[in-house]
Amino acid sequence: MNAVKIVAVILIAAGTLGLVYGGFSYTKETHKVDVGPINMSVEEKERVNVPVWAGIGAIALGAALLLFRSKNG
Repeated sequence: MNAVKIVAVILIAAGTLGLVYGGFSYTKETHKVDVGPINMSVEEKERVNVPVWAGIGAIALGAALLLFRSKNG
């Protein structure tokens, strides 16, 4: 399996996951206070939305890479 096919499959998988889940979330530690023996931190959960057009575009690009590569090689 060559590099172009691997990239194409990754694009198709990422586009499908983007359409199914609509995005991903992560936790970010923003504030940290150390006052003597007292330690405090604030963690914020943030969400990144993946646009529908980006998911569809990734699937289309991956499929085009697979089709173009199979015709030429």
